[in-house]
Amino acid sequence: MYRRGWGCGCGGCLGSVLLTVVVVLALGYFFVFRPIQSFLAGVSAPAQTQTDTSQNAQPTAQKAVTLADVQRFVRVRRAVKTAMGSSFTGVTRVFDGIQKGDTPNLATVLGVLRDAAGSVGTARSAQQKALLAQGMNQTRYTYVRNEVNKALGVPDIDFQKAAQSLQAGKLPDLNTTVLPANETTKKLIAPFQKELTETAPLGLLGL
Repeated sequence: MYRRGWGCGCGGCLGSVLLTVVVVLALGYFFVFRPIQSFLAGVSAPAQTQTDTSQNAQPTAQKAVTLADVQRFVRVRRAVKTAMGSSFTGVTRVFDGIQKGDTPNLATVLGVLRDAAGSVGTARSAQQKALLAQGMNQTRYTYVRNEVNKALGVPDIDFQKAAQSLQAGKLPDLNTTVLPANETTKKLIAPFQKELTETAPLGLLGL
């Protein structure tokens, strides 16, 4: 009696399946895991050596942004943009799309991480040096960046946090909602608005 089998009776199908699995895993490593790993390694620059109390004694109760904060922020951003080199052009294209209403997807995030991986470490080091030179700590800088983004009318999307989520096996939060701005901050950034708008894409990288 003829009995229908579950397979084709040869090792060819099994070999084909195994090959497919290997290819998928390799693609996942080189196009997903590796870009994330390289990017996060780049942004993990040594912390500042100065104490974190000079500008902000209470991180959870930030003081209002001042003109001096904005001026320091602008100077730091200049150093970071220079250090990013040609990679800044790529992240700017993505940022422009977000400004037009596009919501970044996983492929967009991975593309930015892959393009920036080679220069983000240099940019992070430049940022740390500039912060020290300006007497500004990282906590204060991040707070000012968020307030400046709101004053510029841009969402505060951080691809560094997205990379950390992906590394942990979680879907990243890519919320493009713009929070209400402080009117005083709007007035403070007015003299630097053009330059701040040009460097705003650096915020996508957590810089």
